[in-house]
Amino acid sequence: MNTKINAIYARQSVDKKDSISIESQIDFCKYELKGGNSKEYTDKGYSGKNTDRPRFKELISDIEQGLIAKVVVYKLDRISRSIIDFANMMELFQKYNVEFVSSTEKFDTSTPMGRAMLNICIVFAQLERETIQKRVTDAFYSRCTKGFHMTGKPPYGFKLTPTVVNGINTKMYETESETAERVKLMFEMYAEPQNSFGDIARYFSGEGISEDGREFGRTTISQLLKNPAYVQADLDVYEFFKSQGAVIVNDAEDFTGTNGCYLFQGRDVAESKRNSLKDQILVIAPHEGLISSDTWLTVRKKLFNNTHSSFRSGRKVATTWLGGKIKCGRCGYGLSSIRSKNDVLYFRCRRRADRGNCEGCGTLHVKEVEYFMYDEMRRKMDEFKTLTDKSPAKVNPKLTAHKVELAQTETEIEKLLNQLTGANAVLMSYANSRVEELDEKRQSLAQAIANMTAGAVSPNKLNQISGYLEDWANVDIADRRFVADGLLNQINITSDSVKIDWKI
Repeated sequence: MNTKINAIYARQSVDKKDSISIESQIDFCKYELKGGNSKEYTDKGYSGKNTDRPRFKELISDIEQGLIAKVVVYKLDRISRSIIDFANMMELFQKYNVEFVSSTEKFDTSTPMGRAMLNICIVFAQLERETIQKRVTDAFYSRCTKGFHMTGKPPYGFKLTPTVVNGINTKMYETESETAERVKLMFEMYAEPQNSFGDIARYFSGEGISEDGREFGRTTISQLLKNPAYVQADLDVYEFFKSQGAVIVNDAEDFTGTNGCYLFQGRDVAESKRNSLKDQILVIAPHEGLISSDTWLTVRKKLFNNTHSSFRSGRKVATTWLGGKIKCGRCGYGLSSIRSKNDVLYFRCRRRADRGNCEGCGTLHVKEVEYFMYDEMRRKMDEFKTLTDKSPAKVNPKLTAHKVELAQTETEIEKLLNQLTGANAVLMSYANSRVEELDEKRQSLAQAIANMTAGAVSPNKLNQISGYLEDWANVDIADRRFVADGLLNQINITSDSVKIDWKI
């Protein structure tokens, strides 16, 4: 069995008059050991900023082989000036039962005080690690918000090309003609209600089309179709992400229907909520999008409905295709569907159920409301088709301007409401008055937009909606949601009245 020995380690980066020599360091350490055998490890001309030193590496190797009982140094900084490196060394010493002594600082891990000092060093090392991590995270999110490319391979259909953003050299996506056409085909196929991930995967497999030699699987297709890098982001895309709780870095007027977007995971998003868009960070990217907002949103909402409306294995099953659209006509809160003891579905006001401070919407049978709304949608579509021709909708600059102004007004209202907490009476009075003015403006703009959107419905979407309404009995709940989303902004209802806010 090998007998453990004591080790003396000495380091000197440069030979200066005011620096202690390696020989003097060794003398101090030998005095601390008070005789006995020891092995000397010396590194001359090496900095203490890291541990990349030949004799120090030899010392580590001997420790790991169980040859060392105690390590003695002149001062702590002879090991390293980095507290992280030093803490790692202390963990190594503990692992191999090696005592550590600093001869001039009376740091000796064989004593209670020495061990306490060791723990303090490790605590500060952990603090330094976390501080570095926070600086890295802050830098990452700062670059995110400026539209920089944040490493990684580009999405399928793009390649990377150098560019300059805000005077900083970075990279951006550039279209690859062949693969970009395949991406467009995927979106066009999935936008058709009858097509699934499996249909797309089988088609591409049959055509011998793959990505880097791997066939397209359902998960890959799903992630591709969700990616806003492909969308020509306009105000409809802005409103979609805003409604889902995403953090949108750019102002509404930046969504001009040309550029794609970057979507970054928010720093406070929990692991369990990463499939949600809430608190994700959306930034306009420097590259041009491939997919029209109409097609991209059709696909994205189909994905959303498929995720939320068809749950299995004991999870919640959607009970109505009006979910999210139907509100209490008295308080404006959403209505949820509940099942009675005799297995009949009713709508009830969530505010009344949660707080009890609303009269409620009265007795509303889900099926009866759905039948009523189906008849109303049929009537509205017939009316719409008699007022519009079949030509493609043209861009309406006034409609776009109204949408931008509405988004800005809603943002200003949100900011004012956020500032009311803790405000004094004078500021509260001003803010309330201003909010009332802005709310009137918001309602006026919303009405103007509603009156102008008839010509903005694409013929493709109109044909899909008409087809579903004609074959309603055979249409599943996801496609009924698609119809409702295409025609309805909101339904405010009680047992005595119905107010429908149409999109057309």
